[in-house]
Amino acid sequence: MLKYEGVDFDFSIAGKTAIITGGAAGIGKAAAIFFHKKGANVVLGDLNPNVKEVAKSIGDNCIGIAGNVCDADYPKKLIEVGVKVFGQIDILVNSAGIVALENAETISRDDWDRTIEINLSASFFMAQAVGKYMISEKICGSIVNMASQAGVIALDRHVAYCASKGGIIAITKVLAKEWGKYGIRVNAVSPTVVLTELGHKAWDGPVGEAFKKEMPSERFAEPEEIAACIAFLCSKGAGMITGHNLLVDGGFTIK
Repeated sequence: MLKYEGVDFDFSIAGKTAIITGGAAGIGKAAAIFFHKKGANVVLGDLNPNVKEVAKSIGDNCIGIAGNVCDADYPKKLIEVGVKVFGQIDILVNSAGIVALENAETISRDDWDRTIEINLSASFFMAQAVGKYMISEKICGSIVNMASQAGVIALDRHVAYCASKGGIIAITKVLAKEWGKYGIRVNAVSPTVVLTELGHKAWDGPVGEAFKKEMPSERFAEPEEIAACIAFLCSKGAGMITGHNLLVDGGFTIK
């Protein structure tokens, strides 16, 4: 059950240990930096072998473990190393993901399968591994899955991405329902365009400016804003929030 443990008005996650996939860049890296500044231990997972250097650049109590989230043994490795170094795992942030931009009538089977495998299947099996660990160790932990506004609304040339992120929102609800009795909270965060390095490459220019005009915020999100929302959901301040999909979209989806 989700026990009331009081509210920490600083929304602290100090002393907690978080696994963050996709942690070498983008939202995952921003979350790692934010978590570290809030006093958490961080285990970064990423396909990029530079993840170890990224972890070192963030500071002490942050380690990087290179690997493929689609490999069956990788979740177990992240958990085992995290437990060995920091004692236990309290948080999982599923941030690894890709996007294949293609029209529905022309997207290839390979692009479809790869998008679903990385964004949806790997996220589920990572959550399954961490969930089983938390249940066995009686840890009242928190899991945050990165979804997207594309999981809520239709976007042109995003058919596989929309399907994968809609699936993330669905499994988030199921896991929250099944694991609430163990004190495990599971939520999703659905951003709009985020100005990571890739976000700038994709959206700087006329297309991005036109998109922003459709948003009440009239701007895109910064990675740190998404990291702050993830951290809040992992804190005691969010103790009654589970199965929720937090839209961080500048109001884009309210139309």
